Amino acid sequence: MLIPEKVLRVAERAQQQLEQLPESQRPSFIKKKSHVWRAFARYLAKMSYGKCWYSESPDPQSFFDVDHYRPKLETKRSGDLIDPGYEWLAFSWDNFRLSAQRSNRISKNEETDENEGKGNWFPLLDGSPKACWNDRCENTERPILLDPVKRADVRLIDVQDDGRMGASLMCIGSARRLRVEQSVEIYGLNLPRLKEARLRIMREIIDLHSVLTKTLEAGGLNAAVADELPIDEQVEMIKRKTLPNSPYSRAARAQLLKLDGGAALCAQPEEIIE
Repeated sequence: MLIPEKVLRVAERAQQQLEQLPESQRPSFIKKKSHVWRAFARYLAKMSYGKCWYSESPDPQSFFDVDHYRPKLETKRSGDLIDPGYEWLAFSWDNFRLSAQRSNRISKNEETDENEGKGNWFPLLDGSPKACWNDRCENTERPILLDPVKRADVRLIDVQDDGRMGASLMCIGSARRLRVEQSVEIYGLNLPRLKEARLRIMREIIDLHSVLTKTLEAGGLNAAVADELPIDEQVEMIKRKTLPNSPYSRAARAQLLKLDGGAALCAQPEEIIE
């Protein structure tokens, strides 16, 4: 566990206090205790190697928020429907997600001029149960927003040829596609700078793969020099791009899988370089 016991205890005490408060006092108490979840930021960052859990952005010029996946104070379900928030999850660390501010806060997409960013959005699929303070059934809810801590959700989305995020091959069915489409929009996953950052990594992968291919061809033509060629170094250079601690590794991996022999060049979890 990367989170120190003392940080967890502070959150537990805040939760215990919250449980004793009348409904009218809960919002102000939660707002006064924002330091509780902010204390988790550095440890959440270690879990993702300093990258936003939604966008995979490591931008050092951006501030990062500790986002509540399920909003703590009020919840926007649609353009005109706002419900009470998930107050009982305000201090629950498993509801925290490290988020770049462009994913967490409402801002304008420079290309489409549309507002994007999570804010207090948390729509549910039609027919989903809806949790509340007196019926904390959040585990049976069917959220529209993809959750970066759930492997099944992550499998639904992938990097496309143009650098945008979209539905993966695993994403079949109208409900899954709706989840991907709205998640991409609400999290701001296709903001121009993000798209360009992914494309840069994808071009690097193409170039590195081309160099390795030429090196292997040269070795095949001249066995006398094959042992001296920097094949291992070139393979490791490619693998490092696909490690989870590398910037936009999802884009690198997506591009590599489209190239001949690329699957064998994708790094495995046990190869993480700290």
